[in-house]
Amino acid sequence: MTSAFLDALGADGPSADRAGKMDLYGRFVGSWDLDVRHFSEDGRERRRAGEWHFGWALEGRAIQDVWIVPPRGELRNRDAAANFNSYGTTLRVYDPDIDAWRIQWTDPVTRTFLQMIGRAEGRDIEQMGTRPDGQLARWSFRDITANSFLWRGEVSADAGATWRVVTEFTARRRKA
Repeated sequence: MTSAFLDALGADGPSADRAGKMDLYGRFVGSWDLDVRHFSEDGRERRRAGEWHFGWALEGRAIQDVWIVPPRGELRNRDAAANFNSYGTTLRVYDPDIDAWRIQWTDPVTRTFLQMIGRAEGRDIEQMGTRPDGQLARWSFRDITANSFLWRGEVSADAGATWRVVTEFTARRRKA
């Protein structure tokens, strides 16, 4: 049963009808090891390891990922949300009507659900959305190479005038 579901969800590569547009996130397909840094409002930092897996989905018209902090196999405490544990998925779908990506993040551990719009910003990628508490959320991929990138999660309580970094992931591609 699980195999049939995964076979139906997954794809071998991008759909031809989305031409080069799928490359924005398609370059991340594969597995990544993470050095995760969480920053509290008072500036304290908590560091954890994590893992992130990207794959082609929905006939190659989407990129889906799963990020897991701490990595599978490490002790996951009972009160997952209080311990900054995360085990969620993002579905990224390129929408030709807006020439951008519609993004849905879901983390059942922390009960976090967020919709965003993603676009290239020069050599970087920026995703924007509004959290349930009304704060703006900005997620960005920076310093992107074939084997590494920096992902940053930020929030703004003043309509984008200032931003506070909440989380940073330093990602390194896993060797095959």
